[in-house]
Amino acid sequence: MEFFKLDKPDLNLVIPSKVLELLSKDTQEYGEAVNKASEPNYYYWDTIKYKKPPTLLSIEEYWWLIKQVRKISSRKTSIKSETGEYFIWRRPFSADELLNRIDVKLGGEIFSHYSQIITPFGKQRLLTKSIIEEAIASSQLEGAATTTPIAKKMLLENRSPRDKSERMIVNNYKTMQALNEKYKDQKMSIDLLMELHALIAKDTLEKDKIGKLRTDGDGISVNDGTNYIYHIPPKEAFVREELPRLIDFANDQDKAGFIHPVIKAIFLHFWVGYLHPFYDGNGRIARTLFYWYLLKKGYWAIQYLPISLVIKNAYIQYGMAFVYSEQDDNDITYFYDFHMHKLILAMKNFDEYIHRKVEENTVIEGVLEAKYQLNDRQTELLRYLLIKGQDHYVTPSSHIKLYKVSKVTALKDLQLLMRQNLVTKKKTGRNTRYFGTEKLFSQK
Repeated sequence: MEFFKLDKPDLNLVIPSKVLELLSKDTQEYGEAVNKASEPNYYYWDTIKYKKPPTLLSIEEYWWLIKQVRKISSRKTSIKSETGEYFIWRRPFSADELLNRIDVKLGGEIFSHYSQIITPFGKQRLLTKSIIEEAIASSQLEGAATTTPIAKKMLLENRSPRDKSERMIVNNYKTMQALNEKYKDQKMSIDLLMELHALIAKDTLEKDKIGKLRTDGDGISVNDGTNYIYHIPPKEAFVREELPRLIDFANDQDKAGFIHPVIKAIFLHFWVGYLHPFYDGNGRIARTLFYWYLLKKGYWAIQYLPISLVIKNAYIQYGMAFVYSEQDDNDITYFYDFHMHKLILAMKNFDEYIHRKVEENTVIEGVLEAKYQLNDRQTELLRYLLIKGQDHYVTPSSHIKLYKVSKVTALKDLQLLMRQNLVTKKKTGRNTRYFGTEKLFSQK
């Protein structure tokens, strides 16, 4: 495989004095053209070369001008490349608006419009659903071949994983749960980083690769398996040198001054991806640290957004965001731009999902409450069966997992619904499955 290199124009042919003279004569036109190259999307040359340049400029001169403005308006980050240069980033004009939207939504307002409609058990179900989707998508991004329906069924029914792909998903699910229950209030350290990797990589790697840094002899690269290598991680000595700096950064002890928590979480994601400190599982660890940092900073609602799901749907752009950042003068703005767009999209998807479910549930709930005396868990369970259809079922394990209740409570809920002839029990091998009855589906 050959190393992938970005297409770059020959800017040595550009005469800077000519471009600057034209800029001085029409600052507004040229300024607007430069801004359009960076807002609302941060474009690289492979897109810019198809754009119409400003009056009297060639496309190469236009790109040269864009690059000069970006360099002047960029600032150094704490992330050092193996060559000794620091990655830079340019704060977009839209940053304040987008960060405010995220602060409001993820800091507590995520359910504000539905607080009287969504029950605590409904929120718990949403949380479990989101963590499951994140665990599956994050694993699929790194090669897990298990389909999403099979993976969801495995997690909800508490079935043991049958292969490496399923084990990756189970590990990710347990790690996401542990972040909120155990790790979010802990300081980052080398030991904690190794512990998180051990959780993620359990039974998927040789034991001497789990919770331990990779070595130069491992010959790790990021590639497509057929044609191109996209990233060759730094040498082992550099990784060991930089990890303490990354940990200080994660603990806000690097003396770099205030950086907005969302921006910092994105930088942590990139930094781990760049260093690639482990033999395998680096993407999962990078995304785990993104969640860990935001949870630690009080963004509790981030756990309702499966970021890896939206990234998976744009995995080529995800990979290229790393490539652009590394190969275009260490400009991490490309990665920031990609990540922010996906975070905003995840929020939009969540709102649309909630709105759709509220509309579905309002009709169903009115019918159920009028005829039966049910608690919130039982109502949520019946909603699920009604919406999913007659071929779908629930199990005691899935009820326990979705609503965080004991086995005794789960069985009581199901038995009450059986007594009212709303669900029926069927044995399949060792498993007991509960399906909606004709009586239930006649309620629609």
